[in-house]
Amino acid sequence: MTLAGIELRYLVDKISEQVQDYYVSNIYGITKDSILFKLHHTEKSDLFMMISTFGVWLTKVKIDQMEPNRLLKRLRSDLLRLKLKKIEQIGSERIAYFTFEGFGKEFVLVGEFFGDGNILLCSKDMKILALQHSIDVRHRKLSVGLEYLQPPENGLDVFNISESDFIELGMTDLISAKWLGRTLGLPKKYVEGIFEIACVDPKKIGNLLTPEEIKKIFETTKQVVTDVISGNHDSVIIRNEKTEVLPLKLGKLEGEVTNVDSFIEGLDVVFTENIIKKGKLVQSSGSDKKIKELQTQISEQEKAIETVRERSKNITNVANSLFEMVSKGIISIEDAKAQNILASNNAKLITEKGISLIVIQDEKIKINTISSLHSIASVLFDEAKKQSSAIQSIQAIKEKTERKLEKFQSKTESEKDLIVVSEIRKKNWYERYRWFFTSNGFLAIGGRDAASNSAVVRKHLAKDDKIFHGDIFGSPFFILKNAENAPDKSMNEIAHATVCFSRAWREGMYGVSAYWVNPEQVKKSAPSGEFLPKGSFTIEGQRNFIKSDTLRLAVGIIPLDDDYVLTCGPPDPIKKNSICYAIIEPHGTEMVDTAKKIRIEFSKIEEEITKKISIDDFVRVLPPGKSQIKEVNIGDYNPLSKY
Repeated sequence: MTLAGIELRYLVDKISEQVQDYYVSNIYGITKDSILFKLHHTEKSDLFMMISTFGVWLTKVKIDQMEPNRLLKRLRSDLLRLKLKKIEQIGSERIAYFTFEGFGKEFVLVGEFFGDGNILLCSKDMKILALQHSIDVRHRKLSVGLEYLQPPENGLDVFNISESDFIELGMTDLISAKWLGRTLGLPKKYVEGIFEIACVDPKKIGNLLTPEEIKKIFETTKQVVTDVISGNHDSVIIRNEKTEVLPLKLGKLEGEVTNVDSFIEGLDVVFTENIIKKGKLVQSSGSDKKIKELQTQISEQEKAIETVRERSKNITNVANSLFEMVSKGIISIEDAKAQNILASNNAKLITEKGISLIVIQDEKIKINTISSLHSIASVLFDEAKKQSSAIQSIQAIKEKTERKLEKFQSKTESEKDLIVVSEIRKKNWYERYRWFFTSNGFLAIGGRDAASNSAVVRKHLAKDDKIFHGDIFGSPFFILKNAENAPDKSMNEIAHATVCFSRAWREGMYGVSAYWVNPEQVKKSAPSGEFLPKGSFTIEGQRNFIKSDTLRLAVGIIPLDDDYVLTCGPPDPIKKNSICYAIIEPHGTEMVDTAKKIRIEFSKIEEEITKKISIDDFVRVLPPGKSQIKEVNIGDYNPLSKY
C-alpha cells in the first residue's frame, strides 16, 4: 500500500496539530527504510512518529530493530533535542518536509513517498547532507552535496481544482477514469469510488460524457478530496489479496472489512504489518544464508575427513608392502622389484633437489633410501598416524560446526514466532515528571527542569497538597499530593528526594535540608519591581525544615496499570514497591554508563520485564550528575500477589 497525495495532506495536518512544541528525544532505526522518532514534551505524553519510504504516521507500537539503517547515526547526531518546528506537504505531491530547529541550527528532513521512496536530510538551504539512496535520472539528480530538487510537477493540483479544469475531460479521447487518475494523480481506488458515487460509467470515453456527467464527476471529486483532508472519515481496513486502509468507504469493498476509529490508526496497523513482514523477510534471508554457509562448511569438512582417511589408508598399505618386500628377500627400496611393488600400491620413488621422497598418491614423504626397509616402514607408519590425528581434528571442527548449525536452526525457528512489536503504554500524567509513591502510598511529583518545575506548581498544586523545596540554589519543587494528613515518614521521604534531585547530588553536598510549605504560601508572580526566573516562585510565611543526612536514592521497577515501569526515589518506598531495585549514591560514572549498568543487573533478575524498558528510561529517572551503584537486589513486591 502507498499513500495518495490527498491522504498525505490529512496526515500532515493531523500530525502537525499534535506535535506542536515537541522535541526529538530519541531516534530508532527499524529497517533500512523506516525510522521511528520519539517526540517529547515537558507537559504532554510522548509521541512516536514513524517516517518510512512509504509514509508517515503516529504509531502506538514500538518495533525492535530488524536491520541497520544507514541514516540513523547522522540523524541522531543532527536532530536529537531539536524541536519539530513544522511539517508541510509540497503542493499535492507525495512529498513532506519536516523542519527541525534548535540551538541555532535548522534541518529539513524530506520524505518522498512515491516509487521506491526516499528519505533525505538537508540543511536549511536544502543542501543534501545524507539520503537513503542516490538518484541520477533525466529530470533530476540527488546525492550528498547537491541541492535537493523536487520531481517535475505532473497534472493539476488536486487541492485547487475548479470546474473549468474539467473542460478538458469532455474533449479527451481517453477513458474518463484514466483521465481523472492521470490528471489529478489519484489512485485507482479513489477514481473507482468517485465514478461509483457520481453514477457515471468509468469506462466511458471523455468526449462522450454529457456536461451533467462532467459536472457530477467534478463535484464528487471535490467532495471526496475535502472529506479526506478534513478528517470526515469512515475508515476501514480491507484484507484480500493485499491489505490496505481507506479513509472513506469507496467502491466495492471486497474481502475482510474491519472498521477503525481513524485513518491514522488504520495506517498504524497496516504499515506496521508491512514493516514487520519486510523485516522478517530480511531476517529470514540472512538466516537462510548463514545456514547454507554452515551446511557448506560441514560438507567440505566431510570431504576433507574422507580424503585424509583415504590418504592414511594408502600410506599404511605402502608401509605394509615394505614387509612384503623383506619376505621376498628384497633389502633395498631402490631395487627394481621394490619399485614394481610400490607401483602396484600407487606409490613411487622420486628425487627432488637431492632429497629422496616416496610419493603416495599426492602425498610426498621424505625418506632415507639407504635405510632398512623396516626403518622406512616405521617412517610411513608415523606419517599414517599423523594423518589419523588430522582426521580427529577435522572431526572435532565438524562437530562444532554441526552444533552451531543446530543452534542456529533452532534459533531461526523460534524467531519466526518472535514478537518484535510492543504496544507503547499510555503514560499517566505524573510520569512526565519525577515521581514515586511514598511508603504510605502518597504520590510525590517533582520538576526535572525549569519548565517542568513551573508546570508542577502551576498545574498540579492543589489546596490539600504540601510543596517542598531544597534549601539550596538549583533545587526542584516537589509536591506531596493529598498530603493534609500525611505521616512524618512520607514527609521525610519527599524531603529527602527533593534534596537528592537538587544540585546537592551533582556536587556531593551532604547535610542539606529541604523545607515544606502550604499551597497558599506559594506566590506565582514576583513582588512589584522584581523578576522571577522561569520555574521559580516566591515563598511567604513560615518554612518547615527537614534535614537530609544522606544522599541515597533507589531505582526500581514497579507494577503500574497492569504493566511495569521504572521510577526513582528514596530507598525505602522503592524497595517496598519494586520487583528489583538498585541503590545509588553520588560520584562514580556518568548517567548513561550508570543506566547501562543498572539495566544489565536488572536483566539478571527480571530479563523479560527489563528488556521492554529502554535505556533512555533508565537515564531519565536518574538524578543529574554522576552516580555509583551500591546495591542491586530483589524488591519486596511479589508479582504473584496481583493474581
